[in-house]
Order: sequence, then C-alpha cells, then structure tokens
Amino acid sequence: MILASPERIQEYTEKGCWGDRTLIDDFRAHARKMPDVTAMVDPLNKESLLGAPPERVTYARFEQAVDAAATALRAEGIGKDDIVLVQIPNCWELAALYLAVARTGGVLSPMPMQWRAKEVRYVAELTRAKAMITVEDFHGFGHLDMAREVQKEVPGLAKLYTYRDVRRMMEEKPDPDLDKVPVDANDVFTICWTSGTEAQPKGCPLSHNNWRCQASILPASGMRPGDVMLTAGPLVNMASVGTVLVPWIHFGGTVILHHPFDPMLLLKQMVEERIEYTLLVPAVVNLILKHPAAQGVDLSSVRVITVGSAPPSLWAMQEFKKRWNVDIGNIWGQNEGTAIISGVPDVPDMEIRVDHLPRYGAPGVEWATPMARFIQTKVVGPDGEELTEEGAVGELLYRGPNVIPGYFKRPDLNETSFDSEGYFRTGDLFQIVGDRYLKFFDRAKDIIIRGGYNISAQEVENVLLAHPAVQDVAAVGMPDENLGERTCVYVVPKPGETVTLEGIVAHMKEQGVATYKLPERLEVVDVIPRNPVGKILKKELRQDIKKRLGMA
Repeated sequence: MILASPERIQEYTEKGCWGDRTLIDDFRAHARKMPDVTAMVDPLNKESLLGAPPERVTYARFEQAVDAAATALRAEGIGKDDIVLVQIPNCWELAALYLAVARTGGVLSPMPMQWRAKEVRYVAELTRAKAMITVEDFHGFGHLDMAREVQKEVPGLAKLYTYRDVRRMMEEKPDPDLDKVPVDANDVFTICWTSGTEAQPKGCPLSHNNWRCQASILPASGMRPGDVMLTAGPLVNMASVGTVLVPWIHFGGTVILHHPFDPMLLLKQMVEERIEYTLLVPAVVNLILKHPAAQGVDLSSVRVITVGSAPPSLWAMQEFKKRWNVDIGNIWGQNEGTAIISGVPDVPDMEIRVDHLPRYGAPGVEWATPMARFIQTKVVGPDGEELTEEGAVGELLYRGPNVIPGYFKRPDLNETSFDSEGYFRTGDLFQIVGDRYLKFFDRAKDIIIRGGYNISAQEVENVLLAHPAVQDVAAVGMPDENLGERTCVYVVPKPGETVTLEGIVAHMKEQGVATYKLPERLEVVDVIPRNPVGKILKKELRQDIKKRLGMA
C-alpha cells in the first residue's frame, strides 16, 4: 500500500533519505548477525496480563516467530494491502506482529487497550480491515465479545483471532516462499491513531521509509545503536513505537517491555536489566523522583532519558542529574511523524535544553542528526504568514521525509492540515529564539488567555511540579466574564500532604513567575485524567471546571 505521491517519492529518493531497504531488511540483518542475543524481554507481570509466563526472546526465536505467524496469516487469506487491527497489551508477540503482518504484504493498525466498541467500529469501517487480533479479556473487560459485536456490524471484518491463536501461529513451520512476497520501502508499515481535537480517531499511515527516517533522528537524544531500551508505554503510537520499537528494529539492541505502568516494577526493571535508554512522560519522571522506593536505587547504567508528550521540568532534570548523573533530553513529536529532539549532543546546557528545541532547517546550522538537513520548519502567524523576528510566537509547520502523506482516507482533514507547500500544521505554538532554537510555548488549544495575555499551561505545571507537596498537576483556563479566562489548577497532593491555593501561589511567586500567570482557583483531586500515553485530558478538565462553576 503506497500512499506517498510519485513527486514526494522522487524528491526524497533523489535527496538520498529514501531508498529500497525496509524495516524487515533491518531486522533480518540483526537476526543474522546476533541470533543468540536477547532481542526482547516481556513485562514482569505478563502472567496477570495475558495468562502466560514472561519470556526472554532471542533474535533467532523472534525471527522464527515472525515468519511462522506471517505464514499462518497468509494461509488465512491475509495478503497484499490487507489491514489487520490489533488490540493486545505489551508483550513480545505484539512487537513480532508488526513485522509478521508486514511480511504478508499487509498493514498492521494497533489500537489502545482502552478503546471500546465505538472507536473500534469506526476504525474497522474506515480502514475496511480484514482481520482483528485481540485478547479474550483484559482487566475485567471482554475484548473478544466486543470484537464479535463489532464484526456483526462490519461485514468486511472477516477474521477474528485471539492472543492464543497468535501463539499457535508462531509455532508453525515458516513458508520458504515468504521471501517472494513483495514489500516495497514505500509501502505503509503502520496505521497508528491520534485523537487530537477531532471527534473520531485519525489514521496516521507511515511507510518503511518514513519510519527509517524517524528512527534516524533518535540518536540526537544520546541513544546509541545496540542499547538496552525500556518502553514504559503501550506499543500503539509514536510515544513507544517511534522512540523504542522502530529504533530497535532499525539499530538493533534489546527492548524491555513494561505495561501497565507500575512504579515499583519499572524501577526493578531499570536496575535489573541495566537499562541504558528510555522514554518517559513527565508524570512518570516526577513520580520516580518523589517515590520513596527510588531513594538509593542504582540507576548507574542509565545514560539518557528522553521525556515526551510534554516538556520536562527543570527541577526534574536537575534532580536526575544530581542523584544519578542521568541526562534528560526533551523530545517533541506527534503521531503524524513530526519530531524534534533536544538532547545533550545539540543542546548541552540543561537550562536551555529544558524548553528549547533545535530549529531543524535553520539556514547554516548543522545538528547531531544528519536527518535534520532533510527537515524544514517554519513558524507562522494566524494569517499563515511566516514569522521571523526574535521572540515571535506562532504555530509550528513541519515538512520532512518522516511525515505522513496525509490522514488515512480523510481528504477533508488533509485540505486544512497541510499548507500549499506541503508543510504539516502541527497545532502547537513555538517561540523563535535566536537563529538556532525554537521554544515550546504550548498546544494552541491549551493556551490560557487572561485579559489578552497568553499563559502557557505547561509553564504553570512545570513550576508547580517542583513544589514539595505536589504529586501531579494540570492547569486549564476557566471562563471569566471580565478577563476571558483565569487559571485553574488541578492538583494531586503527595500522600500525607496538604495543598492550598495560597501555598502554591506563594511558591510560584518565589520562583519569580509573572503575577498574571498565578493560579486563581485550586481543585484538589485524586488523579489527573490522562490518555493511554500519558497526555493530560485537558478537555475533560475544562468541562469539569465549567460544571463546578455552574456554566455547563
């Protein structure tokens, strides 16, 4: 399934960043070179997740399972351009299915475990998926029963398989003719899903070439080929597929899987598996720092952590460096393929790295990743005109060989998501800083506008995360008839601690924060609502505060 236009294929092929090599080729090269090396390690709690014991799988075993599953799927009628939906928790078999489905000539489309019939039905209908792989049940919910109900309403969804079926498939004898199945480097490898501001999920198709370019950016974080890497998030979208799974396929190494998030198990894996690289979300970084069990833990093997979904706080970066000599990098990216990494190689100064990102495409500037020379960025104002002056804030537009050709089967969205030059409209606001950097300002929809002043919710959150009594926090705008909006913060206190509005305001004043940015309402809650990859569900909080104000 090739979705990139002939013009785009020609452009990036002539530039030298797209070629004929696929992710399948990358993986098989590693399997030939180091068959007995551990490729992947299951979550420690796999037994409770899937009813199967956790395994340590070598490259040889992994390759055999990939080819066996591909053989079985082809015998079931899965072939060129067929889409296979997958909804199973983190396990080595899920990772193997990415390559197995690609070996059939098909396309894997992973879905979060939290999705229910509404989302699954929509995706099945839109993609005209031929098959779905799921679990019988998970955390008390009957996923297989749900899939059967969806199948009744989507006639094209011809095949349903369970995790047990996949295990049986992976024991079959691989077909020696599997290599004859044509797979092009421009074929779509995955269709992952993003929600954004739309009512329905949006499909993000990325090809082997897209993904190989994306993986090539990651060493800018300090990650090295062959690293022992840990993924704390589900293998369903950019946060884990793009920063761990695909880089592992491309560069080799060992992947340690974790799911669902458990701070004690995570620390245990980081220590015992001698993790060298991982990506975490800010909430997890802060939880580790504030968890009593983390005191005295040996993290000497960890060389670098990248933080995604939102910028890290300076406090967290300083604490990791002080306690364990671990550098934290700042990674910005989206399921659409956009990515910029602020790591030590490019931004050695921690106080700059915390919220500054390399301005890929800036004239005359070279970056740690050679892939940066193929990426173009620009900051535009509300009228779409490019901004160039120091300090200007506008929407970031991004163009590169790692970006989707368009949302899957959504020409209506593509008309407004790309400009006339092919730049993707990210929806995120950045500030121009000199001729080298961009400073993340906020997501356009998360900006709080108080009396004409723009307030970055992210800035408020990062300042408060350094408060000793704060476990987690989210800032949103609450409607105000005089100023338009005022800042409301939702706070989860540390166990045994009490948080007051007066106390957090005093803390922010001590940090020298402008008065108009100070919170004017506090809601103490047990948990901050987040999506499967750790992003705060601001829409839910904005609706909640309206209800509390009697404005819903």
